[in-house]
Amino acid sequence: MNEDNSLVIDARDVQRTYGAGGRNEYRAVRGVTLQVHRGEVFALLGTNGAGKTSIVELLEGLAPADGGTVRVLGYDPFRERTRVRPLTGVMLQTGGFPADLTVAEVARFWARCARPGRTVSEVLSLVGLQSRLSVPVKQLSGGEHRRLDLALAVMGRPEVLFLDEPTTGMDPEGRRDTWEIVQQLRQEGTTVLLTTHYLEEAEGIADRVAILQGGVVVAEGTTADVIADHPSRVSFELPPGCSEALPAMPGVTRREVLGRTIVLHTQYLQPVLTTLLVWANEHEVVLQGLDARSATLEDAFLAMTPIGQSRSAKVGS
Repeated sequence: MNEDNSLVIDARDVQRTYGAGGRNEYRAVRGVTLQVHRGEVFALLGTNGAGKTSIVELLEGLAPADGGTVRVLGYDPFRERTRVRPLTGVMLQTGGFPADLTVAEVARFWARCARPGRTVSEVLSLVGLQSRLSVPVKQLSGGEHRRLDLALAVMGRPEVLFLDEPTTGMDPEGRRDTWEIVQQLRQEGTTVLLTTHYLEEAEGIADRVAILQGGVVVAEGTTADVIADHPSRVSFELPPGCSEALPAMPGVTRREVLGRTIVLHTQYLQPVLTTLLVWANEHEVVLQGLDARSATLEDAFLAMTPIGQSRSAKVGS
């Protein structure tokens, strides 16, 4: 068992290779270390192929690590699966329910497989499917499928909940409902590890995030930690025929000129914005479309991934 009882997920220098020794050998996970504490919501972020699903499968005990150590609740989730599995809930990217069974029938069947926890009525009410009990699975929408996946994942009141792209296919209302459920589970002491492509989702509900790229962690911490080194932006359009030169603005690290639109990148948003507005007022210049914003998790994410780096190269060329 872990000496630190608050440490629920403890993965150290984890590695996973597909086709080891063969011509098509692929190292999907290259020495990842992650530690998640009890009651924490932790988000794994990354582009397709970054290694998110490979790591989650190791934590779920679906495969052994090729190197390093993995512990969930103090146990090896692969070799001690019978100890770990009853204490975890898993929501995969896609579920495989018999199409002709009703929602209620699927939930009742799953309740017999899970450890005692929530009732069928309770979990279906929790995810908003109480009015769909008699509907066959094949008639559910994509978002309703995900709600049913979530209901089954929390049936046994798991201590650790793995959510792989939980809101894919959901409408905005379904996504908000899922976020509220995750927050409720955290308040009850459940530890949640999720993967998502919705960065605002991670920014809104995760206590900490880790960004993966090429099978390694390139950034980890709170959202504030991750975005701290990324600049804020001020953008505006100068009016046609404006001949006034912009003032010197110390702290601007990059200036983009896109036609009449100017984008300033800076770590010092307020002083730069103040200087700009004072200049505009003194010269009676109207800054059309003025927009000032701090860096977001999306900005940090794009800066660390090939897609964002490619965009930056094009702008700078």
